[in-house]
Amino acid sequence: MGAKQLGFSDYELTTAKKQTKREKFLAEMEEVVPWAALIALIEPHYPKASKKGGRPPYPLATMLRIHLLQQW
Repeated sequence: MGAKQLGFSDYELTTAKKQTKREKFLAEMEEVVPWAALIALIEPHYPKASKKGGRPPYPLATMLRIHLLQQW
């Protein structure tokens, strides 16, 4: 009769799953790569959005991560 309803955090803890290889790799990549330094180095050379129109470039951080994933 005194059963307590589980909250979202309680449910998350009770249904915790094993970390996948992808999650492990991305977590390790996040720790190892100096993102801020690399973005600051590339930023001056990365294309900006044109006033003439056209498709805007993807965000630099996104493109950098995609490029490194392709290389690894």
